[in-house]
Amino acid sequence: MYPRIGARQIADIRRSEIVRLLDRIADENGPVQADVTLSFVRRVMNWHAGRSDDFRSPIVRDMAKTKPGQRRRQRILSDDEIRAVWRAAEAQPSTFTRLVQFLLLTATRRNEAARMERSELTGPNWIIPERRYKNGLQLLVPLSPAAQDVLAKTPHIGDRLVFTNDGKHALASFSKFKPKLDKASGTTGWTLHDLRRTARSLMSRAGVSVDHAERCLGHVMGGLRGTYDVHGYAEEKRRAFEALAGLIERILDPQENVTPLRGQFRP
Repeated sequence: MYPRIGARQIADIRRSEIVRLLDRIADENGPVQADVTLSFVRRVMNWHAGRSDDFRSPIVRDMAKTKPGQRRRQRILSDDEIRAVWRAAEAQPSTFTRLVQFLLLTATRRNEAARMERSELTGPNWIIPERRYKNGLQLLVPLSPAAQDVLAKTPHIGDRLVFTNDGKHALASFSKFKPKLDKASGTTGWTLHDLRRTARSLMSRAGVSVDHAERCLGHVMGGLRGTYDVHGYAEEKRRAFEALAGLIERILDPQENVTPLRGQFRP
């Protein structure tokens, strides 16, 4: 979009131009990419419309190429895939592979973890500040011993960032690192965000209550509960993350003579 209309006066940009560009993006890069592009253009147009008496945004409803329900991913990693990815990460220790393990153990979003600063770590707890969390609220993430072990094994480069390759910039360019892990593990068709969905599903499988699992993911409870229940749930989240780590450990090292018991976790 930017090379085509970035230097133009905003009032001169026509809806038909945007539609043609979105059609081309959909043909070359897929409908989801076209919708992501549309969302950025819409924000720029709306921002300008809110500051002008005369401008009317050319963006209207039904310009999107997909519906939200069609974009919703359901992909989670199977036990075999978890083992394969984890073992490949262990065989290729790097900042990126440690991040992959950490994401699975904490159910956090990619950028929230990748941009972690050492100042956010307090003992066994990771506190994500409001400015870095999606809903604008601070989130306490109690770190299981397994998660702490992953951090301890992560290359220590510089004094500010945890996941960094140069000590100055947070880890990025994930698409450059992931193909190597995919090849080593033989597991493809997954994204880093799928690890968050996988971890959430594993929590249910480990018997963690829905309320505590959702709070581990930083989801805000709605209605009266969200208004009046201001309990921090730190201890409940700690036990939930330990239950998640315990299940992952059993997946990584299954014992043939042990039958896992479902629903035995007690918050």
